[in-house]
Amino acid sequence: VQLQASGGGLVQTGGSLRLSCAASGRTFDNYAMAWFRQAPGQGREFVSAIDRSGGRTFYADSVKGRFTISRDNAKNTMSLQMNSLKPEDTAAYYCAARRASGITLEGSRAQGRYTYWGQGTQVTVSS
Repeated sequence: VQLQASGGGLVQTGGSLRLSCAASGRTFDNYAMAWFRQAPGQGREFVSAIDRSGGRTFYADSVKGRFTISRDNAKNTMSLQMNSLKPEDTAAYYCAARRASGITLEGSRAQGRYTYWGQGTQVTVSS
């Protein structure tokens, strides 16, 4: 699976952005998907995950209620709608994929379980 993330940019506090992750190469709906982010000088952290069908999702506490993850298996895409953005959301955002019939929050957080990663897309939130 090849993943291509896009949609990052510069936005003011309180603004919104929509990130997209386009997948190619293999059957997209065999893969659970996730978003991670990495701020300058910090480690990469879990943001959100979605199962193969799109029926089960998880979020980090820091983004719960503000971000929404979704996927369109017919279009081989995954999205992250980010609302009410804060300066602390500033980071490079990465999409990732792993084969999984079901997902749990703990499993979704484990970066080592993801086989495929896209390049980062930068999100900068100005105060």
